[in-house]
Amino acid sequence: MKKTLAMVMAALMMGAVTVGCSSSTPASSAGGASSAASTEPTSSETAAVDPSDVTIGVCIYKFDDTFMTGVRDQMTKEAQKFGVTLNIVDSQNKQATQNEQVDTFITKGVSALCVNPVDRTAAESLVKKAKDKNIPIIFLNREPEADILKSYDKTWYVGAKAEQSGTLSGQLIVDYFKKNKDADKNGDGKIQYVMLQGEPGHQDATLRTKYSIQAINDGGFETEKLAADTAYWDKAKATDLMNTFITSQGIDKIEAVLCNNDDMALGAIEALKAHGYNKGDKSKYIPVVGVDATAPALEAMKEGSMYGTVLNDAVNQGNASVNIAVATAEGKDITKDNIGYELTDEKYVWIPYVQVTQDNYTDYMTK
Repeated sequence: MKKTLAMVMAALMMGAVTVGCSSSTPASSAGGASSAASTEPTSSETAAVDPSDVTIGVCIYKFDDTFMTGVRDQMTKEAQKFGVTLNIVDSQNKQATQNEQVDTFITKGVSALCVNPVDRTAAESLVKKAKDKNIPIIFLNREPEADILKSYDKTWYVGAKAEQSGTLSGQLIVDYFKKNKDADKNGDGKIQYVMLQGEPGHQDATLRTKYSIQAINDGGFETEKLAADTAYWDKAKATDLMNTFITSQGIDKIEAVLCNNDDMALGAIEALKAHGYNKGDKSKYIPVVGVDATAPALEAMKEGSMYGTVLNDAVNQGNASVNIAVATAEGKDITKDNIGYELTDEKYVWIPYVQVTQDNYTDYMTK
């Protein structure tokens, strides 16, 4: 044991450990996230195993999702601090592919699994696979049903409460209309809006849609939905959908654009720009809000084409996921002292959203 501890301490002092990752393509930073809420993990001096023996298998639903790119970048950085091996694979938005990847990780004998499921309803079968081999499994960003998490004592969830992001998103629109009385183009006292939604059945899409409109109503404004449809979190699909909305509704009727994530907000802005809007002329401006606070969204806020967003904290979601995986692989209890984050019902780590406005977006651009 003394020899093992000496090796661990030497590795930590030298900082020479590396992290294995199955992706050969460098991941871009999501930007904008703050790690202020994170605390350093418990020292590996008390670890039951050598960190170099810990391997974490990570399945990301698809690599070209901007927010999840930020999460996996941070997971890699956090794993390097511990000196553990992180193998990350792209599930390519196919649940069958992800199932096979989980099987492969289990066959290889990983110490823990971190899964961002393609289909959250598939979590039950993934938990069963992990439970059969006594492998801890941490779900992130896409929340399984509560009874599935309770079915195995080595299962946890890391994410954010979607209703909070919806509320903050709607409050951004309230803020804009209170500051800009002429934003009510037809003077009818209502906010005519269009909504670009994420994946059908995804809890984030459902709750962000519901709570954003509820927040606008709670803020004292009546609303009228002109159009709403799904763009599957995708920028290009959102551009096409926004063009359809503009054609069917008329751009002069649209007073606000709410989007379930930043990629779709940026797609909507591309369509607005093609029609001469959101290019600097205040008389041709429609407030667009999103969720995630990705680097491209913050740049759009800097240029003025996007009004606001809500920070979905990729840094702390990545950190918490790795911290849980390492702690459980080392045989530690999953507590705040061991992972650096509060737990709810011993199963959930909730990372709070933060509203990003035209007044504070610069605070996130250099982080």
